[in-house]
Amino acid sequence: ILNSPNNPSGTVYPESFIAGIVELCERQGIYLIMDDIYQKLVFDGIRPASPYRFTTHDIETTHIIIVNGVSKLYGMTGFRIGWTIANRPLVKVMKNVQAQTTSCPANVSMAAAEGALNGVQSTVESLRLSIQNNRDVMMNELRAFSALRIIKPRGTFYCLPDFRAIGNSSEELAELLLSRALVVTVPGKEFGAEGHLRLSYCGSVKDITEGMKRIRWALDPEAPNEIYIGDRRMVRDWL
Repeated sequence: ILNSPNNPSGTVYPESFIAGIVELCERQGIYLIMDDIYQKLVFDGIRPASPYRFTTHDIETTHIIIVNGVSKLYGMTGFRIGWTIANRPLVKVMKNVQAQTTSCPANVSMAAAEGALNGVQSTVESLRLSIQNNRDVMMNELRAFSALRIIKPRGTFYCLPDFRAIGNSSEELAELLLSRALVVTVPGKEFGAEGHLRLSYCGSVKDITEGMKRIRWALDPEAPNEIYIGDRRMVRDWL
């Protein structure tokens, strides 16, 4: 399974990597599931590589499976509408499984997804530009925190800073930030990246800067030891 742009890091895999994975899967008869849910949420003029470019098989004989949906790009996570591109026998099996599990998606959800896909797409570009700006704001905030290491995301609305200079347990760091600074993060341990935390920048610029201010207050001894969270004055006494 490949997810590019990638959750949790925002990395976009290079064409050479995608080509190598496709060649390996086709040669060994392994199905490659390509999760394209963030495909259009990319920055800096980058275009994610399509795996179909690197196979000599047609849609009925390839081992490539594409999955996508409306959840991320159109902000429709609650509608639970997605789709897959695969060979006909495999799609038939998927239909049989779905028929016995969820029966079928709700008509209103399918109509909403159709409206999103066929509607005016300028809002999608506006969203992409807004998230790219948020990414830049987040990067500036993270670079001011000298203890962190960060690779600039090329897509999605996530980044995965390396906090190991502060602590090796991502779960303990996440718990500290939640309890002390009221900031929600996701431990990198969940993604096989211990010592990292996944941060999201899909909110407002104000929320991003406030969140990073709280993170620095909680973890950076060089930051002021007093902060206001809402109308509460908080004093750091653990560094």
